[in-house]
Amino acid sequence: QVQLVESGGGSVQAGGSLRLSCAGSGRTFSSYNLGWFRQAPGKEREFVAAITWIGSNTYYADSVKGRFTVSRDNAENTVYLHMNSLRPDDTAVYYCAASRGVLLVTRGDGFDYWGQGTQVTVSS
Repeated sequence: QVQLVESGGGSVQAGGSLRLSCAGSGRTFSSYNLGWFRQAPGKEREFVAAITWIGSNTYYADSVKGRFTVSRDNAENTVYLHMNSLRPDDTAVYYCAASRGVLLVTRGDGFDYWGQGTQVTVSS
């Protein structure tokens, strides 16, 4: 089992940057594909980015492509989401998630463990 704890959220003006971190517990953390999702008020949860267990492949939602970068440090059991050129519509609670699946997926039901989330607020 994996426990995930996000940090790094906060308030920033449009055009600014934030780096989210997600620390995982457990000896098998490095074997999981990892993802970031977000949920804005009144909206459904949506996929943001994902990275394979070894970090060799990444995938991004079109809305964040070119602005966000996902990375991981398996030695530190941590996955990161670097967010640049933030916009007000990036405002949401951001969640990290871990998947035991072999293939990198973007659907929420493909992930087995979830963190509690961290709030990101972007003002115009």
